[in-house]
Amino acid sequence: MNIITVAGRLGVDPEVRFTSNGQKVTTLRMAVNIRKSGKEDTIWYRVTVWGENFDKMISFLKKGSALIVVGDLAKPEIFDNREGKPQVSMNITASSLMFSPFGRSDKPQDSPAASPAASVEKPSSNTQSAPANEEFASYAAGEKKTDSSSEEFSDDEIPF
Repeated sequence: MNIITVAGRLGVDPEVRFTSNGQKVTTLRMAVNIRKSGKEDTIWYRVTVWGENFDKMISFLKKGSALIVVGDLAKPEIFDNREGKPQVSMNITASSLMFSPFGRSDKPQDSPAASPAASVEKPSSNTQSAPANEEFASYAAGEKKTDSSSEEFSDDEIPF
């Protein structure tokens, strides 16, 4: 058994179908971007969700949704595409699905009720302030920090 964890975005809306026995099967097509030697490439995974698992979550998923999937990686299938070039099909049977904390949709939401993040938040003493959340979001997006708070100390002041 090969367990894999991947984070990416859905390339199409989830596809729901039923087997001849009436068992529900949901298929997710997920794109994972990787950077290798300065070049960006995309690996596509076909994620299969069996039964009623994650039904409430899947109803919020659509093309472009950011997702983290944990599951069993099947042996890659090699086939020839329409042009005769070999292609690899990567298949995962999901055991866990999570909304990605880094995946905000680029499209504006029509209504707060349509957003999975629209759930009621409970007040907490450990809540971060808005500037901290913005700083985290800019860091997650790969932007460099512009203020010089890390440069406040000279080399002579550091004890090690």
